[in-house]
Amino acid sequence: MDRLSQDELRALDKEELSLVEQSLGDLTRLGGSQLADLVRRLRDRRDRARDLADRQRREARGKAEPAGLHPAGGDEGMRLKKQVLTAALDRATAAQDAGRS
Repeated sequence: MDRLSQDELRALDKEELSLVEQSLGDLTRLGGSQLADLVRRLRDRRDRARDLADRQRREARGKAEPAGLHPAGGDEGMRLKKQVLTAALDRATAAQDAGRS
């Protein structure tokens, strides 16, 4: 946990935080199917954060209709979430690749 800043912790929900914490731990203790599941779940969350950030950015620029009552003011939070999830995904993917060789 000491490797994540307060802003990063605030950007993640409980499930995402759990996934990121797993990627910070010893990934060699995970079996092949567990590691593949972690990679899949991280990728799904990262892709969702990317898509939401794109939508929020378009709303803020006035290029898209707001999804809620008010248009998004920016995408900073989702962008940070995407960065944290991408870093976790990179760690998990590297561990998965190392296990294959």
